[in-house]
Amino acid sequence: VQLQASGGGLVQAGGSLRLSCAASGRTLSSYTVGWFRQAPGKEREFVAAIRWSGGSTDYTKSVKGRFTISRDNAKNTVYLQMNSLKPEDTAVYYCATTRTVRSSWSSGDEYAYWGQGTQVTVSS
Repeated sequence: VQLQASGGGLVQAGGSLRLSCAASGRTLSSYTVGWFRQAPGKEREFVAAIRWSGGSTDYTKSVKGRFTISRDNAKNTVYLQMNSLKPEDTAVYYCATTRTVRSSWSSGDEYAYWGQGTQVTVSS
């Protein structure tokens, strides 16, 4: 599976961005897709995830109510709609996918395939 993340950019606080994660090589119909982010000098952290089958989702507490993860079956693509962005959301955002989640889908160790990352910068 190859993942291509896009949609990052520079936005003012309070603004919005939509990230895309396009998959190729395999359909994601039985996969879980997650978004993670890593800010300079910080560890990678879980942002959101969606289980393709059934569409169940989960979010880290700091983005609940502001970010929405969704999928487009026809395009084999997952989106992360980010609203009310804050400077602390500034990071490189990565999408990742895996077919089998053994323990916790918020752990990056669960994911076998990763995209290249897209930079999100939120100015104050």
